Amino acid sequence: MSWFLLLLSSTVLACRAAVCPCERPELCLHIRQERDFEVFVFDVGGKAWKSYNWSMVTTVATFGKYDPELMCYAHSKGARVVLKGDIPLSYIVDQDNRTAWITEKVNLAKSQFMDGINLDIEQSVEEGSPEYYALTDLVKETTEAFHRELPGSQVSFDVAWSPKCIDKRCYDYVAIAESCDLLFVMSYDEQSQIMGDCIAMANAPLSQTLNAYDQYLNLRIDRKKLVMGMPWYGYDYPCVNLTQEGTCYIAKVPFRGAPCSDAAGKQKTYKWIMKQVNVSLSGRLWDNEQRAPYFNYKDEQGQIHQVWYDDPESICPKADYVTSKGLRGIGMWNGNILDYSDEPVARQQTAMMWNALLGC
Repeated sequence: MSWFLLLLSSTVLACRAAVCPCERPELCLHIRQERDFEVFVFDVGGKAWKSYNWSMVTTVATFGKYDPELMCYAHSKGARVVLKGDIPLSYIVDQDNRTAWITEKVNLAKSQFMDGINLDIEQSVEEGSPEYYALTDLVKETTEAFHRELPGSQVSFDVAWSPKCIDKRCYDYVAIAESCDLLFVMSYDEQSQIMGDCIAMANAPLSQTLNAYDQYLNLRIDRKKLVMGMPWYGYDYPCVNLTQEGTCYIAKVPFRGAPCSDAAGKQKTYKWIMKQVNVSLSGRLWDNEQRAPYFNYKDEQGQIHQVWYDDPESICPKADYVTSKGLRGIGMWNGNILDYSDEPVARQQTAMMWNALLGC
């Protein structure tokens, strides 16, 4: 029997006789090849993935309904497809519960011909608590199980934009980083805890974002495990008061110990933002301190809003940092929210956002 047939038969056995949904059975083989540079895409469902820039994508984390067509297509491009993993930490303090959950996820990955798992556990944790140790053990044991059962698989873990107990996520970042293959750093929602004036600000200010990577690196976390996450969305804030200087004061919505937060606004897709900026009061404005674009508009009720977002100009210097610091790669939340229509301006805007991930 040839090497290929041996590998294929072992894959089918491992999947407990799961039927390969791809037209070509070799597309159900797990992707094992490591890329020098990761472009990590979160997909939340639908068929927008058909319009992704597949010359760049290396990993797709599926946060929507399982789509075998996506798996087959990604594999045809040499890209991994990984599961979403989330579980209440109070549940997996118990070792038996933890083992059962990991076994379930491994079996699911096998049956769906997936290539790993992305652990997206954004719960608050006190340092030294039972949940603190259980989370660290979960990452270690999940990685060991996936690597054992699916050789070459990838286990990634999503972390806040800074390791300094953001949103009370006081994790053992060093131990977690040592255990898994990648840390996806969510360099967005950086106003989830506003301790100063309750004002609208950039989702991911440049200096604040880059300083946080220095914090991770100062913990001696391997730079080749850090993937920088970009926001392909913005925040739409209703202004309680818009000053003559252009400062938008927002409602006080507390979050995990902070008196104000970005929860005073609503997340908006880049697709929506590109349409709204064209009919706004101000047009696109630029904040030179935060290195981010924004604009003001008035809604049908006469309420003034301020919208902060990221575009190629704000993304490019972050992408350049990834390259200059030798980080593992870059990614975004999420791949679905650009305008993939055939409208010429939209096509250009979408292409520019993908290209910005490679720097200026």
